[in-house]
Amino acid sequence: MEAFLAALALVFDPFVLGVMLLAAVFGLVVGAIPGVTATLATALLIPVTFFMEPTPAIAVIITTVTTAIFAGDIPGALLRIPGTPASAAYSDEAFALTRKGQAELALGVLLTSSVIGGLVGAVLLALFASSLAEVAFKFSSYEYFWLACLGLSTAVVISSGSAVKGLVSLLIGLFIATIGIDLMAGHPRFTFGSAELSGGVSFIPAMIGMFAVSEVLRFVTTTARGRADAPQQPLRRIFAGVAPVLWRYRLNLGRGGLLGAFTGILPGAGSDIAAWISYGVSKEFSAEQRKYGSGHPEGLVDAGASNNAGVAGAWAPALVFGVPGDSITAIVIGVFYMKGMNPGPTVFQQTPELINAVFISFFVANLMLLPLGYVAIRLSRRLLSAPPHTVMPIVLVFCVVGAFAINNSMFGVIVMLVMGLIAYVMEENGFPVAPTILGVVLGDLLEESFLASMIKSDGDFSGFFSRPIAAALGALTLLVWLSPLLRLWFRRRST
Repeated sequence: MEAFLAALALVFDPFVLGVMLLAAVFGLVVGAIPGVTATLATALLIPVTFFMEPTPAIAVIITTVTTAIFAGDIPGALLRIPGTPASAAYSDEAFALTRKGQAELALGVLLTSSVIGGLVGAVLLALFASSLAEVAFKFSSYEYFWLACLGLSTAVVISSGSAVKGLVSLLIGLFIATIGIDLMAGHPRFTFGSAELSGGVSFIPAMIGMFAVSEVLRFVTTTARGRADAPQQPLRRIFAGVAPVLWRYRLNLGRGGLLGAFTGILPGAGSDIAAWISYGVSKEFSAEQRKYGSGHPEGLVDAGASNNAGVAGAWAPALVFGVPGDSITAIVIGVFYMKGMNPGPTVFQQTPELINAVFISFFVANLMLLPLGYVAIRLSRRLLSAPPHTVMPIVLVFCVVGAFAINNSMFGVIVMLVMGLIAYVMEENGFPVAPTILGVVLGDLLEESFLASMIKSDGDFSGFFSRPIAAALGALTLLVWLSPLLRLWFRRRST
């Protein structure tokens, strides 16, 4: 209790609250810019944290990430251009609501579910950080293989059109993920002698191209489509109609928060994968599957809650074992060492007040997000009222800046443009782009975990079911794969 009270005094210091407020504004601004991810925003803050005490330094990072993750939803809902990778999973759904004249509902649901999901993740982090991290460290290559398969299974689920076209789109993404140096043999694959391609196709430029550049191309070629068909909306009554939606899907809210927190603790997973899995699970178990893709808020509740819950979950292995849960906590661990703190079990005994300050900062940051997110949404209404021929060039400039900033190289811009053209051709022929992005995200994890598992089991496939967690994940994945056949069988039995 003494450590908790000391942590309260540390966090509620006027200076700490002041820098958290500035960090929240910073996170909302950078998170809404396509390509400038929460990770990049965190990296930009590192020089500033040099001059801070440990508590404000950590609080600033927590606040920035929390607000940046949500901010990516704003351009995703208004322009179908996700600001962060985590928003890519459901930007089509949110934009469909905007086309129906319900942008206020889409953004209101995303904001409130993000705040609630973030609070759920903070509670789980505070109460079960050690236990959750221990579960995460029981994951071997077998478990990660099934997790990747389960994530990829959502590709067909989230496709609003033909399941076959969704599968083809997924295979395109998996092919793109193979470009670069072979993980085991070290041979170049599909690089055509290019040194840049040896490092593979970076996910961020690919995402920007497939969502943003394709939208710009669509606007240029067909003025009757794209952003022009989204009606102008005032964005004033953000929370009108949100309460009934959240109450109706309250179980989805809890499920998204729990799934996001658990996925977040898995090293290398984070909010990005959590959002895809949560949205896919939401559609798979929904009683209104046919409404998905046409502007249905149910999936937004799941994925929105999962986003911010995954942010808190990623801190569990970082605090308990000193192993980053995602790229952001990798930076955070460096900040811990810079401030003379060694992440691991001993940090809970040596500096309990700072650990409690981390937990409290998550609560404060998520509560700050509610009013500041409302203000950000209100200000963003200019995106809908501005002429499309003015907005699209500005969007393209931000896309180029975001793609270039990943590696400070024009190669990222080239990747963005090529992927944008590919996405435009795909969508013009009825192929969804979301499964392609999912394949790029999970392709490396799938290949690496499969090859490592085959080496460990000496080519024996039974090894994938040799561990309890792996067997459970494998059974769940196979059940998802067989669910269409099972539903057909039950339907025939009932007739």
